[in-house]
Amino acid sequence: MEVILLQAVERLGQLGDTVRVKPGYGRNFLIPKGKALPATQDNVARVERDREALLRQQDELLAGARERAEALQALELEIPVQVGAEGQMFGSVGVAEIVAGALAAGVAMAKKELRLSVGRLHELGEHQVQVRLHPKVELELKVKLVGAGGPGTS
Repeated sequence: MEVILLQAVERLGQLGDTVRVKPGYGRNFLIPKGKALPATQDNVARVERDREALLRQQDELLAGARERAEALQALELEIPVQVGAEGQMFGSVGVAEIVAGALAAGVAMAKKELRLSVGRLHELGEHQVQVRLHPKVELELKVKLVGAGGPGTS
């Protein structure tokens, strides 16, 4: 199946590229998410006609991602976690807890923008979490897990 990309798609192509993809990927992901259109003559003409508007829209998304990146880089996120008497964490911290902490600090973030390369965080201390706000905007977020007491602590 051939599709025309309406935005840059990682490992596939840039805005306006006509690419061949598997039919299921095109029908079930790219087209419903608004990332591509079927490569018909009408759609090719439409994309060429609307290219400037699409480029402007992509530039606005990139500018917004860069603004959010500046706010996130200035943020040192502290997440309180339950610890036992010996300082051992109960449970772990994942993407949902980090997103909730960022929202509480006033910075908007979505779960899909975070990458936990080693999985959930299981130890107290400072951790680096990869954040991808846009294909061209990636950064490392400092997340500090601090003990907040728990059963067995005074």
